[in-house]
Amino acid sequence: MSQQAAVWGRIELVVADITTLTVEAIVNAANSSLLGGGGVDGAIHRASGPELLAACRKIGGCPTGEARITPGFRLPARWVIHTVGPIWRGGEMGESDLLSSCYRASLQIAANPEYGISSIAFPSISTGAYGYPVDHAAEIALTEIDRFLGQSDSLHRVILCAYSQTAYDTYLEVANRIFE
Repeated sequence: MSQQAAVWGRIELVVADITTLTVEAIVNAANSSLLGGGGVDGAIHRASGPELLAACRKIGGCPTGEARITPGFRLPARWVIHTVGPIWRGGEMGESDLLSSCYRASLQIAANPEYGISSIAFPSISTGAYGYPVDHAAEIALTEIDRFLGQSDSLHRVILCAYSQTAYDTYLEVANRIFE
């Protein structure tokens, strides 16, 4: 899966291509149209095939801070949970609340028994083209995931999938501070 992994209970941190992970659901850091884009969004759309685009067209978009679900089609993951993170505007425009909402909304969908999801992988939402500082995003991600897992037994494995060694190191530093 990856060369490095760190584990805290049901939370795992890896450097990997999220489209290759063998989990029941992956989270897509999507734009509000859900019709594909750059970064992880484009990679997920390419790996999933044209069926994902067709399914996303039927949904009709997604507001920032919310999440929607589609099948994974050609991905190893059975489901894709699409969430729209905030664009970083300096931190004074409600970005942290919106990013927190992305994680909560994605986890709530994953916990729905209808989908049978017990393992999920998240990318680093909003830290690419949307410019969210990775350290701030990591703190929000880890805090929201840990809080959710403390209240729910539905998910047995939550992976935070870093896109680079630098992102991994930042997440690791933040996780060690939070979980120590």
